[in-house]
Amino acid sequence: MTTGTEISLERTVELADMVAYAGATWDWHRLHYDSAWLAERGLDRPVVDGQLFGALLAEMVLDWAGPGATLSALSFRFNSFVFAGERVRCAGRVTSVEDGVATLECRVEVVGDQARVAVAPAAAQVRLR
Repeated sequence: MTTGTEISLERTVELADMVAYAGATWDWHRLHYDSAWLAERGLDRPVVDGQLFGALLAEMVLDWAGPGATLSALSFRFNSFVFAGERVRCAGRVTSVEDGVATLECRVEVVGDQARVAVAPAAAQVRLR
């Protein structure tokens, strides 16, 4: 667990994942599932709930940090929509490790034909075991 270490997580976010997330968070906004409502607004696919990226970033950091680690801070800013069926890559780089706390710079990118940065800047702090 040294400065400069890079970590990542890739995931395709399918509509079924989005519905499960909506059920867990009670966020049933039509933007995330209603094709007819979306078409009226010029969107061809449901939009991934932005908070799902927080969950993916937390999963990436905690998987790297290992059992017993505690996520103590997470912040992020959205840059663009991500749509159902797109593949995202969460990436992070350790910028410091002091007194048992690692700080990471992170981002989320859409990979594939429509590649773009979806979330940046993002940052996480994790208390290591």
